[in-house]
Amino acid sequence: MDLRDVQLFLIITETRSLTQAARRLDVSPMAVSRRLASLERQLNTRLVQRTTRSVSLTQEGAEFLPYARALLEAEEGARALFDPKVKGVTGLLRVTAPSGFGQRHILPLVPRLLAENPAMRIDLQLSEAVVDIVGGGFDVAIRIAPLRDSGLVARKIADNPRVLCASPAWLRDHGTPKTLADLADHHCLRLTSVLQWTFDLDGQPTSISVDGRFSASSVESVRSLCVQGLGIAQLTLWDIKQELQEGSLVAISLADVQPQNLPIQALLPTTRYLPLRVSHFIDSLKASLA
Repeated sequence: MDLRDVQLFLIITETRSLTQAARRLDVSPMAVSRRLASLERQLNTRLVQRTTRSVSLTQEGAEFLPYARALLEAEEGARALFDPKVKGVTGLLRVTAPSGFGQRHILPLVPRLLAENPAMRIDLQLSEAVVDIVGGGFDVAIRIAPLRDSGLVARKIADNPRVLCASPAWLRDHGTPKTLADLADHHCLRLTSVLQWTFDLDGQPTSISVDGRFSASSVESVRSLCVQGLGIAQLTLWDIKQELQEGSLVAISLADVQPQNLPIQALLPTTRYLPLRVSHFIDSLKASLA
């Protein structure tokens, strides 16, 4: 397989146009079409649907995409291995993560990663949305949520139990709930998208609807209002670990249920030809949370 044709395929997926790909490579559209057809013959499958105005990936093209990126990264890594001027891992690392977790636990890693790896670049996208990591060209997605069935590969980074919490002032003024039923007597601060709070009951998940006077789309907003004493929240350990250590929030245990674990996981398009920069990032994040 000619890696130049693989690179051409990646450029086509980025530009969504044979003409734009030809301009970027300074060749004719006909040459682009011929090289793409050659790659498809080698793989014995159609990678791209062509129209007069644009192109789109076939299902097989979408499945080949992470492998194509990995092939070029492997070549780049092999060249860097024997280049005395290159130190550490190389290439562009593209990461997507929830905003609250990313701000607190990924951004602090970036200065050291860049300092130790001068040939490495990082593109960090923080969002609460569940993005298509294959179509978006991401190397890794950090998830703190129940995982849907997919062809992605999950690697556990750390345990992350859900935690009921409140400020000392709220508990002093309103009492500490002892059971699930007691939560009805408290203002519950929740994420807008989370209509129920989930716990473990005899090893099985159980959920209750919660109500309160405030909800927000971000963990940061719920955490801030909870610290200010406006009610009880259910967040995860790594969302509030700093506040628990400082004493601005207190963890609440209920007698009739246990916390549900919501592990922090790294989702990968594939583990074949995994670029060194990806495994280095995952190892660094895991070590920082240990």
